[in-house]
Formats: sequence, C-alpha cells, structure tokens
Amino acid sequence: MTDQDYMRRALQEAEAAAREGEVPVGAVVVCRDRIIARAHNLTETLHDVTAHAEMQAVTAAANALGGKYLDQCTLYVTVEPCVMCAGALGWAQLERVVYGAADEKRGYSRFAPDALHPKTDVTAGVLADECAALMKDFFKRRR
Repeated sequence: MTDQDYMRRALQEAEAAAREGEVPVGAVVVCRDRIIARAHNLTETLHDVTAHAEMQAVTAAANALGGKYLDQCTLYVTVEPCVMCAGALGWAQLERVVYGAADEKRGYSRFAPDALHPKTDVTAGVLADECAALMKDFFKRRR
C-alpha cells in the first residue's frame, strides 16, 4: 500500500471522530506493511486533553508490539501533530511520521521543530486537501 492508501485509513478514523463529535483527526500506525493501531481523537469522550489521535495510536501500537519504541513504524495522521504529540512521537522513536494537513496555529513545526526524534523521517502534505476539508467542514458545522 502507498502513503495515500494509509492516509485514507487515517481519514476513516477522522470521519469516525467527527461522527462522535470529536475534532476529526485520525491516525494509523503501520509496522512492516501492516496496520497495527488505529485511533482518533477522544478528548471529548474521555474528558482528557491529552487524548489526541496520535497519543491513542502510539499507546495502541506499543501494546501491540509489546514495547515502547516504534522505531520500525510509520504514523499516518490527518493533521500535523501538536507540540505535545510531537514530543510523545519523539520519545517513541518512530521511523516515519506522515501527515496530511499542516496546522499553522498549533503544529509542532512552528513551535518545536526539533521535538521529533532526530532519525524520524517526516513526509507532509499527503492528501492535504482532503484532510483540511474535513477539519474545515467540521468547524463550519459547529459555528
């Protein structure tokens, strides 16, 4: 599967989040060409500001692998990670992070560009228009 294929899976998670009234961010973790974790935002459901899609996906992936390091894994997430999530991704030592829409207001690249592990490869802008449209539509409906 390609980066676009995996991002479409992350978009499915984001759509599930929107249906649940959560900010529509979705994530999947891939290890050796297999999805080992899927997640979406749960901050409203869990009443937990740290329950971002990336945090949920990293926890699920670590549990699936039986270890805290995800150095052979790729995280696909529909929106650029925030500083908190980037820090967690750095500690997890992901091999790659692939995101869709940039987040100029809260994205890690603006505020903490060195938060990820130095060996982590980043690919930005995969299905960016679709990812951004989902966010814009969600907030337009809420206003």
